Amino acid sequence: MKICVFFAVIIFFTYSSVLNHEFINYDDPDYVTDNPMVQAGLTPESIVWAFTSLNFSNWHPVTWLSHMLDYQIYGNDPAGHHLTSLILHIANAILLFLVFFRMTREAWKSGCVAALFAFHPLNVESVTWISERKNVLSFFFFLLTLLAYTKYANNKRLKTYLLVFSFFVLGLMAKPMLVTLPFVLLLIDFWPLRRVTLENSLKAVAPLIFEKMPLFLLTFASCAVTLLAQKLGGAMEGGVSFFARLNNAMVVYITYLGKTVWPTHLSVLYPHPGETLAIWKGVLSALALLIASFLCIRLMKKAPYFAFGWFWYVGTLIPVIGILQVGAQSMADRYTYMPLIGIFCLIVWGVSDFFPNTKFRIKSALAGITLSGLLIVTWYQLEHWKNSITLFTHAIEVTESQNSNFDLAYNNLGTALFEEGQSQAAIKNYKEAIRLNPKYDDAYYNLGLALLSDKKIGQAITQFEKTIELKPYYFKAYNNIGNALVSEGNLEKAILYFQKAIEKHPNFVDAHFNLANAFTQSNQKEKAIYHFKQVTQLQNQNAEAHFKIGTLYYSQLDFMNAIKWFLQSAELGHSTAQYNLGLIYATGQGIPKDFSKARMWWILAGDEEAKQNIVKLEKIMSSEQIQKSEFLKKEWHDGHK
Repeated sequence: MKICVFFAVIIFFTYSSVLNHEFINYDDPDYVTDNPMVQAGLTPESIVWAFTSLNFSNWHPVTWLSHMLDYQIYGNDPAGHHLTSLILHIANAILLFLVFFRMTREAWKSGCVAALFAFHPLNVESVTWISERKNVLSFFFFLLTLLAYTKYANNKRLKTYLLVFSFFVLGLMAKPMLVTLPFVLLLIDFWPLRRVTLENSLKAVAPLIFEKMPLFLLTFASCAVTLLAQKLGGAMEGGVSFFARLNNAMVVYITYLGKTVWPTHLSVLYPHPGETLAIWKGVLSALALLIASFLCIRLMKKAPYFAFGWFWYVGTLIPVIGILQVGAQSMADRYTYMPLIGIFCLIVWGVSDFFPNTKFRIKSALAGITLSGLLIVTWYQLEHWKNSITLFTHAIEVTESQNSNFDLAYNNLGTALFEEGQSQAAIKNYKEAIRLNPKYDDAYYNLGLALLSDKKIGQAITQFEKTIELKPYYFKAYNNIGNALVSEGNLEKAILYFQKAIEKHPNFVDAHFNLANAFTQSNQKEKAIYHFKQVTQLQNQNAEAHFKIGTLYYSQLDFMNAIKWFLQSAELGHSTAQYNLGLIYATGQGIPKDFSKARMWWILAGDEEAKQNIVKLEKIMSSEQIQKSEFLKKEWHDGHK
């Protein structure tokens, strides 16, 4: 119990700075900040969507539900989302200790494995990147599965097996990387549970495989769904040959080990070298892997934890090692969250057994020095994840960035700088992204936005046109060409581009709104009203669109319709609509005068002109009218709490 409390306190202290971190502009918009289904919270519609969606080339409904619950509790405050991931990491470290302690009864060694896991800098990405909730959440269910399996191995009850099965299902629905779990259970059967030994392996292994057949079926089903999702999402369209992927995979196995021992130059993105990676590097890496595997097998009888730890590492990395290429990265820190447990076991048990005569206090001192070093690097690495600017600036500094796949880092850094008002720095990074990848449509689009904000209209239009050339259905580019043309006073041509944006995406609210404004400026009021109404149908809480419709009807002296739409806008809190209603009720335009309502609406409007009107109005109002106005104001406030 004391060890568990120790882990909880130290991990929270180590990672506490993450509570001040922001969302980042890499995947977080897709997973949280720009995802309307997640922002709806846990509703019947969003829950159905979570279980039926293959968005972003994945099927992970439990992860979606986790994000929905967080948004329902914390809203758009990143601190709460970070807190959930941190709590899961703390729970994972404690569960990892409990799992190995129950399997081995070795408290000190199990604690060291859990500590290496808890504080290793390679795990910072999984904990502090909100979009990687699926990593910490799936591993949580993975560990619960191991805990239940340890109990099942001792009593073999159906109820316990169903618990194993259920936790595995939940884990797969959080992230399909857990597909290797049945093989991990076979490793555990060998060591430390010793349900099978070298002497009786042929006789004993068959029933152990048979008892895991339901789990293997889950693995096959998950693999099929994942491959379908990634194919439909276009995530596997990398254009890298199988031989190049295999070559890279061999090198990455060794690279991960290097970063485990010496965790430097960690980056959110390691661009895939493609066909440029030297063949000899892959051959030497494959040879090293074979030699290590051979030595671990030779030591199986004397030191079975070597084979256990090594094949845990090699096996659990297979789904993400890049043989089936998904995305532009060659490797990722987050992929080591589960696999490195095997290496940590190998190190801890190996050091302890190979130096049996070393005093405990010396071993403790060595462990303390190692963990202190990891803590320092982890603190340092956490700072790079503070926001998108720090993250991608660091990635560019420490990574070989002259790779076309590194265009994303420059583009995302540009976007982060643009959001901070640093348009010139943003333009520089967008241009670098385009230099690395001349077909990067998002970079052209973002460059157009930055140029448009700098009033470089012609240059901005050129970038938006290039975007459309690369991606003809990029409806936002059509819309922004329209905005650029409006700024030049070319309403006729702007209208055509807004209409093209709507043609590409009929429910694009911004294009309807901009088109309505353009029709208003060109005095085509009926068309303007139609498109503002389209906005209100798509966004019924859009107070500005309601107000604009009211204004257009008012300009046509259609006071009844004007009042109707001003009322809807005023109910949504639009202060100018509230002021206009006060004016209409005070002057009796299209309706009888009502000083009580006029005063009420001017009070709600709250601007200086409204306050001056109230002073004038009260001079001609009776006390009963003022009292009624106060009642109406209170009634409005009560209805809008």
